[in-house]
Amino acid sequence: MGILYIVATPIGNLGDITNRAIEVLKSVDLILCEDTRTSKPLLNHYEIKTKLESYHKFNEIEKSRDVINKLKSGLNIALITDAGTPCISDPGSILVRDAINEEIEIYSIPGASAVITALTLSGLPLSNFAFYGFLERKNSLQRKELLKIKENDIATLVFYESPKRIVETLENIKETLDNPYIVLVNDLTKKFERKYYGNVSQVIKELEENPNHELGEYVLVVSKNVQETKKKECETSIEGLLIDKMLKEKCTMKDAIKLLSLEYKDKYSKNEIYNASLNIKKLLEK
Repeated sequence: MGILYIVATPIGNLGDITNRAIEVLKSVDLILCEDTRTSKPLLNHYEIKTKLESYHKFNEIEKSRDVINKLKSGLNIALITDAGTPCISDPGSILVRDAINEEIEIYSIPGASAVITALTLSGLPLSNFAFYGFLERKNSLQRKELLKIKENDIATLVFYESPKRIVETLENIKETLDNPYIVLVNDLTKKFERKYYGNVSQVIKELEENPNHELGEYVLVVSKNVQETKKKECETSIEGLLIDKMLKEKCTMKDAIKLLSLEYKDKYSKNEIYNASLNIKKLLEK
């Protein structure tokens, strides 16, 4: 019985591949890739001579059976995609599932991931996040999808988008998610990598000022925090905000006052926040 390796490859810069990945790709009997023309430059760069076969979203169901048979015959096979980690908005999950069902040994060789790279550049809270891959292409369906996403309680969202559709998608996000703060990254790890920070309106303006914005792939990180903060400002008193801050940050009233004074410096004065803390103390004394 052979071994199936899920191997991450660079998302742009050819230097972003691990030594272990190179060793595996050189040692296996066969490499499955989305497009041999795309993978060849990487393999040639590292003098990897292993045989290539195409494995993509249009043939993965029928091809998986053939790959499983090859694995059962004793061949070691590696799966790569055009860029990044297989199975993440790319082919691979069907093959992995079939291999599990056949009790074939599987190893994942970690490496570059556009999702994680974009998140680390965002500066947003990352204790949890939701990844949605590519949104629906049709405008009406995309807006419905975004409205469903709006209902969940996860603040940080990650999407992929193509350069031709990026502005249209941002317009839909602006409308459905109330013009949230976003981080948009283009051509990650490549020579002309570019990052956009701001609310959707600002980023659309910057994109439209860039004559090359329809080149390269995009990863979009969306923060629903702006929207949620606006709701809290409208619905919650200063006293409520203080208590909420103490509970969430597990801090003292004194620390909560400091944090709130910084966060709401354009809305409430220090005296207003301090007086609200006195009101809470009076209520507790009663």
